[in-house]
Amino acid sequence: MSARNIARFWEWGRKIICVGRNYADHAIELKNAIPSEPVLFLKPPSAYVREGSPILLPFYTSNLHHEVELGVVIGKGGTAIPQSSAMEHVAGYVLCLDMTARDIQDECKSKGLPWTLAKAFNTSCPISDFIPKEKIPNPGSINLWLKVNDIVKQNGSTSQIIFSIPYLINYISEIISLEEGDLILTGTPKGVSSVQEQDELQAGIDGIVTMTFKVDRKS
Repeated sequence: MSARNIARFWEWGRKIICVGRNYADHAIELKNAIPSEPVLFLKPPSAYVREGSPILLPFYTSNLHHEVELGVVIGKGGTAIPQSSAMEHVAGYVLCLDMTARDIQDECKSKGLPWTLAKAFNTSCPISDFIPKEKIPNPGSINLWLKVNDIVKQNGSTSQIIFSIPYLINYISEIISLEEGDLILTGTPKGVSSVQEQDELQAGIDGIVTMTFKVDRKS
């Protein structure tokens, strides 16, 4: 066993692999086609931010969106992991926000360019405390919600996802070997919206965890 503390994976984990458009209603609200295979993009570990520190608005965006997601923390690495044993590679979960510079993403999409500027900036991946695997025995049926200034914006169940966690672990690990401490973001339900400086974001998994972040502008 590794001597590293998996409950503090954000301090040493090497990559964040994100799945786009994994809820049909969210794909539709952004006028995207419902995908026939997972849409993947990456965030660097420098995207992590923890409660007590703010989400910083990038200087180049005027339309920063929240996306609440279930994150899957990998406890045992592998390549081409079979779906049948995929959950054995999961150490636990976190609640995540995939902060997205939507105006920049739209511009990148229109030019056929990567989404890096829209998705990978510092503080673009706020996370909750680590949730041990046994606390969520059925990750395919939990409720995620997000409020902005106490107004509910997102409320959806992981039962709505298109590609299941075992499917994603198999699919991703066929292309990108998974390592201990990696995080997979599994997609967001509908209801994404813009946030402004000084907004307060609260998010939660019903009965499991909540977290709160303030939005600020880099000084």
